[in-house]
Amino acid sequence: MGFFSRLFGGGKSTAEVKNIEPIEYKGFLIYQDSIPENGQYRIAGRIEKEFDGEVKSHRFIRSDLLGSEQDANELMLKKSQMFIDQMGETIFD
Repeated sequence: MGFFSRLFGGGKSTAEVKNIEPIEYKGFLIYQDSIPENGQYRIAGRIEKEFDGEVKSHRFIRSDLLGSEQDANELMLKKSQMFIDQMGETIFD
């Protein structure tokens, strides 16, 4: 699957969609969703928060590649927490 297919969601069948449990951090939900790529894993995920009944979402894919999915997800969590600490709710602006 190509980069743009992964970026825009093409190419995933319903069977391939992961059930990702979010991690709550300071009122935000962090979804770790690393992307397998050539035997490594690209750091990716999304941050969500509900405002007045509407869920806002920020999706990102980083250039970092790591050897295991667990390592990629752990680094994504740390980077997301740092991003939330720095930007707060302006993430969604």
